[in-house]
Amino acid sequence: MRKTRAKDINEKSTWQELTLGGEIYEPATSKLVNTGEWRVNRPVLHEEKCKNCMMCFLYCPDSSVVVRNEKMQCFDLMHCKGCGICSKVCPFGAIEMVKEG
Repeated sequence: MRKTRAKDINEKSTWQELTLGGEIYEPATSKLVNTGEWRVNRPVLHEEKCKNCMMCFLYCPDSSVVVRNEKMQCFDLMHCKGCGICSKVCPFGAIEMVKEG
């Protein structure tokens, strides 16, 4: 059986094209698929508390933290899965997880 690579899968792929067990055989594939539509919680940035330590950027498994000019700007909500890791690692409490609505 040929191992399907993430770049071979797109939004219109059928289930038959997926790997056994939905396994991903390569790293850094979250940008290839828009997953924001099924998120339950979303991160909200409180800019007045943010010190741009970039802990959220380092720990986000989906590369959903947008940084420009060495400053945290926002979240890429089309790729954020709402896991809450960014909120947990923020030492300043600048990120709050809220119910998607």
